[in-house]
Amino acid sequence: MESSKWIAAVASIWIQCSCGASYAFGIYSPILKSSQGYDQSTLETVSVFKDIGANTGILSGLLYAAVCRRRRREPSSRWSQPWVVHLAGAVQCFVGYLFMWLAVTGGIARPRVGVMCLFMFLATHAQTFFNTANVVTAVQNFPEYSGTIVGLMKGFLGISGAVLIQVYQTLFAGKPSNFLLMLALLPSLLSLALMFSVRVHHTQSIGGHEKKYLNDFSLISMIIATCLMFLIIIDNIFVLSQLVRAFTLPVLLVLLSSPVYIALKANKDDGLQITPATLIKTPLVENPNRSEENENKSDNILDVESEEMNLVQAMRTLNFWLLFVAMICGMGSGMATINNISQIGESLGYTSRERSTLVSLWSIWNFLGRFGAGYVSDIFMHNRGWSRPIFMVLTLATMTAGHVIIGSGFYGSLYVGSVIVGICYGSQWSLMPTITSEIFGVLHMGTIFYTIAIASPLGSYIFSVRLIGYIYDKQGSGMENSCIGSHCFMLSFFILAAVSLFGCFVALVLFVNTRGVYAGIVRKRKWAR
Repeated sequence: MESSKWIAAVASIWIQCSCGASYAFGIYSPILKSSQGYDQSTLETVSVFKDIGANTGILSGLLYAAVCRRRRREPSSRWSQPWVVHLAGAVQCFVGYLFMWLAVTGGIARPRVGVMCLFMFLATHAQTFFNTANVVTAVQNFPEYSGTIVGLMKGFLGISGAVLIQVYQTLFAGKPSNFLLMLALLPSLLSLALMFSVRVHHTQSIGGHEKKYLNDFSLISMIIATCLMFLIIIDNIFVLSQLVRAFTLPVLLVLLSSPVYIALKANKDDGLQITPATLIKTPLVENPNRSEENENKSDNILDVESEEMNLVQAMRTLNFWLLFVAMICGMGSGMATINNISQIGESLGYTSRERSTLVSLWSIWNFLGRFGAGYVSDIFMHNRGWSRPIFMVLTLATMTAGHVIIGSGFYGSLYVGSVIVGICYGSQWSLMPTITSEIFGVLHMGTIFYTIAIASPLGSYIFSVRLIGYIYDKQGSGMENSCIGSHCFMLSFFILAAVSLFGCFVALVLFVNTRGVYAGIVRKRKWAR
């Protein structure tokens, strides 16, 4: 199969679908707790290292930047492509989950808590390497539709936990130790098999057909998300039998395979779009100077290297800190909501099945936000010239309403509020990396956006532990550390609403501060057409 940016996109989508194991912690955490003799506090400590590993991607960003620099100096070098980053991720994923599986099954002596935390960190830290290689490569391959392609990549990562859980429930139901072994093998082997297909292709859009095929990818992603949503809802209401699962899993796998058909059509269309004028301008034996000229021209479409900022340079700008603070407010308050959604449901009298449904559906709302924000912001940016930070303003304002709805405690408030907050939370994971690439450049995009992503666990700790946990304990004092009623979380979520509103105003300052940058981007894209 001929390598192209379309094949690279499909390979990246498949890897993204397999590497979100950090979202499936609830499947294997009980056996981890029982086999290692942990109490809840110790398990939470291990879980913290899961979050740290999955959100600390500075090393993956630095490695990708080093690879990109080498590619610009030595375009033909085998070591100058993103497969190096995938390989590093595959090794960490395999080692981390394998040793956790060995510990759970008794294959090795019970490790100390600190060692188990290291295994967990390695396993989830691999996700940042896969994600960096896939997202940054996709942005370089589709610079005109960076919002859409980032939304797709982050969206598939968002639903990967639901995909992995469907595979587990079909093949290993009731055997969480086997699930750990699957997590050690599946993402690692899939990444090793596909990593040479994820390459940077500096080709300009011919005939403006990129959007057509990206829309096809988007349609498939929506169909997959819809199927997963129905499976989750039906399973929580009726409990699916293994026979039904044996039918639904192949259907899901066929849907996940279908992007290949689109990629092949796009490749064929790329060939047909070559006009006689193009053939005249492109000699059979390419002039090395012309090749270098084209490479430089392609780089300029993204940003000339001299305009690219590294992490230190970015941190010296106001825009970096505006983005960081806005993400503490948006990602932090959203993460605090999902961390406590089951406890909120218990306080409001929801049944165990209803609470389980709420937690399961979060991944779908998260996906809709990730994909939708990138897709819609691209439409408005191309057609209306709107700059992307305005969508961060709108989603944070909407998230404020979601927190108010949850805090109000009326009947069904948690259903409505979790949908709003889940979509708005997911949108930050699409908007933030895209805005990062547009403000600071693509070369160090992975390092910068993962540094900003530290806002997620940081904000989660502040709002989950120091705010929600503290107020809940105060409200439940004298009641055996439990609290029943809407008052248990009302004050907390009204405060989170104020936090989101503050983040909205910070994003508004970012919008005003970057108007000149986005005016230049819009002009450049018009000239490129």
